[in-house]
Amino acid sequence: MPMLGTGFGSTAVTPVGVTVTFLRMDRALMEPPPALPKGARIERVVAPTVAFYRYLYNTVGAEYVWWLRRTMTDAELAALLRHPGISVYVLYISGAPAGFFELDARPAPDINLSYFGLLPHVMGIGIGGVFLRHAVAEMWDRSPRALTVNTCTADHLRALPTYLRTGFRAMRAVAEVWDVPVALGLKIPEKLKV
Repeated sequence: MPMLGTGFGSTAVTPVGVTVTFLRMDRALMEPPPALPKGARIERVVAPTVAFYRYLYNTVGAEYVWWLRRTMTDAELAALLRHPGISVYVLYISGAPAGFFELDARPAPDINLSYFGLLPHVMGIGIGGVFLRHAVAEMWDRSPRALTVNTCTADHLRALPTYLRTGFRAMRAVAEVWDVPVALGLKIPEKLKV
């Protein structure tokens, strides 16, 4: 359990039960990623502001119990985002943010896809798999030994199948219980509460 950011202290928590699947990719994909649709681009945001990062993280993760970064203070999050091993990339469609992914090269020689997701307004238009292929290509451009990612049963139903279809393979699945602070105000599906 991480230290909670300022304002959370030892507040009440909601126990959330999930199964986390850890995945790995040991070799680069042979084909380049498909082209992004017209009007879409991916841009690396060097040292994003805390406010912009929180907008992306909170909006993408609102339905999927993304909570850990919400417990970090602004100073803690700013320090993390400035770390040279952390990279944030934003998908823009027609000039507006549509999704993001975050790479963590700190566990070198591997690279971890720490966060990946779309904003709600672009869900279901068929760009998720293409966006993921671009994230994977970006990771392999750094010549890692392997790529890692994990997903859980709180994530979108298509998350795990999409990772598998892209070339990741499941290594193990672990049952976890998260103590999510009630003060975060997250919508937690009843089926995940323990």
